[in-house]
Amino acid sequence: MPNHHDHMAAVKTADTQMTYTCPMHPEIHQSQSGMCPECGMALVRVKDNGSDNDQPSHDKHAGHSPNVFKKKFWLSLVLTIPVLLFSSTVQGWFGVNFSFAGSEYIPAVFGIILFWYGGLVFLKSAKIEIAGRQPGMMALISMAISVAFAYSLAITLRLVSGMDFWWELATLITIMLLGHWLEMASVKRAQGALNELAKLLPDEAELVAGDTTKKIAVSELKIGDIILVRPGAKVPADGEVTKGVSDVNESMLTGESKAVRKTPKSQLIAGTINGMSALTVRIDKIGDDTALAGIMKLVADAQSTKSKTQILADRAASYLTFIALGAAIATWLGWGLFTNASFGFILARIVTVLIIACPHALGLAVPLVTSISTTMASKNGLLVKQRLALEAARNVDVVLFDKTGTLTKGEQGVIDIITDGDQVELLSLAAAVEYDSEHPIARAIVTSAKQKNITPASSKGSSALAGRGARATIGDSVVYVGGPSLLRELQLNLPESIVQSTEKASKNGSTVVYVIKGTAVLGAIVLADVIREESKEAVAILHGMGKRVAMLTGDAEGVAAWVAKELGIKEYFAEILPENKAAIVKKLQADGSRVAMVGDGVNDAPALTQAEVGIAIGAGTDVAIESAGIVLMGSDPRGVAKTITLSKATYRKMIQNLVWATGYNVFAIPLAAGVTYSLGFVLSPALGAVLMSLSTIIVAANAQLLHRVKI
Repeated sequence: MPNHHDHMAAVKTADTQMTYTCPMHPEIHQSQSGMCPECGMALVRVKDNGSDNDQPSHDKHAGHSPNVFKKKFWLSLVLTIPVLLFSSTVQGWFGVNFSFAGSEYIPAVFGIILFWYGGLVFLKSAKIEIAGRQPGMMALISMAISVAFAYSLAITLRLVSGMDFWWELATLITIMLLGHWLEMASVKRAQGALNELAKLLPDEAELVAGDTTKKIAVSELKIGDIILVRPGAKVPADGEVTKGVSDVNESMLTGESKAVRKTPKSQLIAGTINGMSALTVRIDKIGDDTALAGIMKLVADAQSTKSKTQILADRAASYLTFIALGAAIATWLGWGLFTNASFGFILARIVTVLIIACPHALGLAVPLVTSISTTMASKNGLLVKQRLALEAARNVDVVLFDKTGTLTKGEQGVIDIITDGDQVELLSLAAAVEYDSEHPIARAIVTSAKQKNITPASSKGSSALAGRGARATIGDSVVYVGGPSLLRELQLNLPESIVQSTEKASKNGSTVVYVIKGTAVLGAIVLADVIREESKEAVAILHGMGKRVAMLTGDAEGVAAWVAKELGIKEYFAEILPENKAAIVKKLQADGSRVAMVGDGVNDAPALTQAEVGIAIGAGTDVAIESAGIVLMGSDPRGVAKTITLSKATYRKMIQNLVWATGYNVFAIPLAAGVTYSLGFVLSPALGAVLMSLSTIIVAANAQLLHRVKI
């Protein structure tokens, strides 16, 4: 029986060949051992003998799951309880005494177990940090617990005199494990988009074999196979409809809730859900070539890239590492040279400084926000290929749309019917004449009739008139549909009422065809590149956000002027060749404006690259557009405003987290060093650990609030 591994066989991702990953950040994969670039933890090896069962996934491997840290935390917590109960310091606080012969060694026994069981993960990662000459968070944690361990062991063995730190060591390790567990669980939830995308594929496909069908695993599908997609079933692979008409729900990929009508020759995307009628589909893409595989790769790539804010956070964490070490040394020298403080007291201050200075919250501040924003983007039909593009979108001044295929559908459609008679009759006659033709104008007329529920008149003897139009016999009359050349050939004159309207349409760059019955011109049908229903709203939303909206096109001035007027765009550029589109972007940038270019990602590539933000639209079955930083899956230009909104919200959360994480350390390190000792307050290592983990939890919780933003 097929299972989840069949999904992953059908939709392979780039990370299935990697052998090392981070327990805290499962999206990090490397072919060699090392340390995680996000958190500095040691990468763990993933078993992979080439079989499907050992194939890496995002949720079922040792070292990946939050359950590993969950188990370590709970067991460490159990081990910490006896350490606390039999600690003389803790007993003194509460005025109790549980001591008995030999009980003084209980904290040491459990503390040693805790050090090697709970602390080993930090020690291993610190070793890699130091070997790589990049000491950071793991080195700080390891230094703190190692100093506490060594000192406490020396006291227990009576090698030195003083107060041991077993209970501080135990609570530090336990709280650090709690922080790691909570962080990993949060990051794991944020990365759930990949798992959810993989789940979109069904386990089986229904292969058409002659007059019957048989069920096969999705991974067994081949290009050219004919499959049956029953009502309510998920589409197993990309393909073309060969038979049937149905509405398909593509919301899980495009973010568009409205079902899309699919007819013969329509494209289907793997993972979408068929409506109320069966469809016969010819498979044309499988495995890595499917749209779903491309989406998964884009999401994974976006989650593994860093934004400028992340780079800033990493730099701050690196500086903080050296600041912490410097503060620890200064604490040692300050208390040692200028006071009579005991070695135990000085060591307690040093340990507390090292604990409180751990840049754990700082390391989490940006990665978690970006992971969540990437997930939110994918759920709204936005695929973030480059985090830098998403970050830059918040500062965009001008949104430049390519017209064809972006603001318009890139296909002819009926926009007006001009007649002194019945428009329904006119369209019925025209559709009858053009019904069997494959010409784009003919298809537009027939489609318009279908959309208006107008039945084509009964015709016979349909034929094409090369370069002029078409004709058919309807009833006792010959009906023609054609352009001006057909009028000249038939030596017909247009009624004055039609002349004025058609001249205006022609000036706007529209195509005009005439419907003629016998020797009488019944009227005209005006066709143009159809404006998307969402385009006007998209432009209005951007104007409401204070953005300049401009349009460029290779079409004539009249066409550009008409589309711009319809959409409320004041700034447009007409008759622009593809190779000159980048020059238009530069022109808009000349005054310092930051430009977002929105195009189809093919002949717009130079302009998409030149702009501060390149946004590709209409990529439902072509997600591997290299020139764009962001891809709008649903071909809906309103996604541009969504991108800007998400960019602003993401940046706001990043800054909030960075301010909290760094501000926390600025105030906490002096307290840890003992500057308030004269006021009677001493920050203990355990309290330092609590505050540090609390900071991490606050940052994680604040990042989760990003989910509340409506885009």
